Amino acid sequence: MANYLTVNENYSSFNTPLAKSEKNDCFVRALAIAADVNYTAAHNVAKEVFGRPDKKGTCGVLITAVLLRAEEAGLQIGRKHVKMSLLGKKDLKNKYKVKGDIIWRQKTLKSFMQSHPKGSFVVTVANHAVAVINGELEDWSSNAFQPTRKVLSAYKIEPITKVTQLRLFE
Repeated sequence: MANYLTVNENYSSFNTPLAKSEKNDCFVRALAIAADVNYTAAHNVAKEVFGRPDKKGTCGVLITAVLLRAEEAGLQIGRKHVKMSLLGKKDLKNKYKVKGDIIWRQKTLKSFMQSHPKGSFVVTVANHAVAVINGELEDWSSNAFQPTRKVLSAYKIEPITKVTQLRLFE
């Protein structure tokens, strides 16, 4: 029998002493995986920018507030500068027609992954954060069988690259 969700083991493979000593660090791990940075860089950003105390979870309201501010200016995580975009209602809800009425329902992790087969995302569900990379869930293997968890918010993460144009002088 195949897994209901595909779970990538990179999520739990952080091997630094800092990562091993931490608890409640799902947001740190999700940020590290989605932004493709090391655990220490994501941990520092979570602590300094998001106000996350050591060995405690990151407050969901602070995540939203900081990431909304980072939509315009971007966010520096280690050596990477990333653009973070809050996904809107159409990305987080499914539309159904029931007896002629239109009903919007929260997407589940499974339906979010199916509707976002490309890109890097930090996704929050109740009391937890995960990374979704190209339609694949990056989370602890124990959460592989919880595909019906409702998505509360999602943020697309894209690297910002500086484009320099050559000029020819006459």
